[in-house]
Amino acid sequence: MHFDQRTQRALRDVGLETDDLRAASEAVVEAVADDAAALEAFFDDHDTVYSDMDMAHSSSAYPEHAVDYADITTHGDEMRGWLRFETWGVYVEGGRLLEDGSVELSLGPTINDRVRFAADRDRLR
Repeated sequence: MHFDQRTQRALRDVGLETDDLRAASEAVVEAVADDAAALEAFFDDHDTVYSDMDMAHSSSAYPEHAVDYADITTHGDEMRGWLRFETWGVYVEGGRLLEDGSVELSLGPTINDRVRFAADRDRLR
C-alpha cells in the first residue's frame, strides 16, 4: 500500500477500512501508470513540441524541440524517467496532462522547473 502510516491511520480514523485503503491505493497506482503512458504517447505522437521553458540560447518565447523519445516509468505513486530531444535530454519527475491538450512535467537538473509542452505554440500563450 502506498499510503504512509500516518495517512493510513488518519483515513482509518475517518472510517475507511483496510480494504477501502487498499482499493484507493490501487486506484492511485493505476492512475499514475495511465498518466505515464499518456505522457509517453504525447511525445511519441509529435516529432516536434514547443515549451514555455526559459532557454538562454533561444530567441523564441516558446522554443521548439525535436522529440527523440520519452521513457517514463512508475513505482507506486511516483513517476520518473527521461525525455530525449534531438540534441539534449533531461530527467523527468512527475507529470500531468492538461485539459488544453498540453502536458506539464517537472524537469530535473539542469532545468529544475515545471515546464509545459504543447504540439503548437498557440496552446502555450
